[in-house]
Amino acid sequence: MDKDPRSIIISPIRTEKTEDILASGQNKYYFKVAINANKIEIRKAVEELFKVKVIKCDTIKVKGKRKSWGRKSGKRPDWKKAILTLKEGDKITIFEGA
Repeated sequence: MDKDPRSIIISPIRTEKTEDILASGQNKYYFKVAINANKIEIRKAVEELFKVKVIKCDTIKVKGKRKSWGRKSGKRPDWKKAILTLKEGDKITIFEGA
């Protein structure tokens, strides 16, 4: 059973570091993805949603930070990051000029 691409790709990650990497000419895009999604599902979801060709997909599980709020302490949830390298000439428009 195929998953809905919108449930796999949660949001783009736009930070100063990701913007610098994109501006340097590397065709890499960063996304927050579902923690149970694998590389094949992520690749298919991005290709279907944005009509681009993904050459390489790297994933990183990010551990949630321990935080304290007054006397109480807890942990932020773990999440997964995907770094996608696209074919030369392909672009994802949500990252452009916003």
